[in-house]
Amino acid sequence: MSKERRFASAVGRLQAAPPWGQIMRSSPQKLLTRRQACGRLAGGIAALAFGTQAAIAAGKFRLRYILASSLYGTLPLEVILPEVHKTGADSIDIWPLKHGNQREQIAEMGDEKFAALLKQHNVKLGCLTRYDLGPFKLEPEIEWGRKFGVKLIVTGSGGSAKLAGEDLKRALKEFVEKMKPHVEKAAAAGIVIGIENHGHCMLASPDSVRWLAEFSPSPNLGVAFAPYHLPQDPALLADLITTLGPKLALFYAWEHGRGCMTKLPKDEEMMQLPGRGTLDFKPIVAALRKINYRGWTSVFMHPTPRGIPILPTAGEVTAAVNQARKYLEHCLETA
Repeated sequence: MSKERRFASAVGRLQAAPPWGQIMRSSPQKLLTRRQACGRLAGGIAALAFGTQAAIAAGKFRLRYILASSLYGTLPLEVILPEVHKTGADSIDIWPLKHGNQREQIAEMGDEKFAALLKQHNVKLGCLTRYDLGPFKLEPEIEWGRKFGVKLIVTGSGGSAKLAGEDLKRALKEFVEKMKPHVEKAAAAGIVIGIENHGHCMLASPDSVRWLAEFSPSPNLGVAFAPYHLPQDPALLADLITTLGPKLALFYAWEHGRGCMTKLPKDEEMMQLPGRGTLDFKPIVAALRKINYRGWTSVFMHPTPRGIPILPTAGEVTAAVNQARKYLEHCLETA
């Protein structure tokens, strides 16, 4: 059977399957055993990789994935980097303590050894997540990231989430103005600074997301868009994506589910991943296609407590990422 016929057959089977929402929501999602995870992982990787190659060949819009190191807790980079290509990504997003410790691992091993690891596994350092530094202390990380060809640094806005109306507008304008020298340094290094919308910061509400996009004059200052921290309304989220347009710096494929602030049964905690909770991602990925989004998509969630892998082994984490990715690709095919 030709590659084209095999791909068409695979798509046909996927489209004939029950809707993901029906599968995931009819009963609580059961976790895979380690043996099941490994078995499904091998088949899933091959199918998803073939579908992505076919999409590229056909010139179709596709999601570009990046893998967050924090999903693997504090597992060594020697364990995490081999997983990157298995998740359909070619780049990694490095997190520091408390969510991971891979940035600290790099500091300990040294740049030369880290560069050798990246080369060994054919992985790019795409993003650095540095909430710990905040938006105004990024210069050393910008200079360090430049050496590795980093394209994105994500951080928070700071400020109060209680601001609204004209007070919020004024604060966001002041924030953009204060960010200008930092954004200029980032631009000189070929780096975009992505500010995540976060429930505990000034950039928290739908209005704040719209206004930051409006007030930011530079393509090197954008929004790392986290649906988790916004109302779980697919139409609203899709509208925000189209409003952001080129100011969309990173898309977190991350829903609220049952939350991540208190310890939950594992199947409930995993409902943050696309396809496991109640959020319909079809309008969301349709909006990404509408704006021809070329940035990264990060399949994401937080475990409780922070700093542990979302599942016990690297293989299980990778399988969970691919399960979410398969759901996203289904949404994209049928949206």
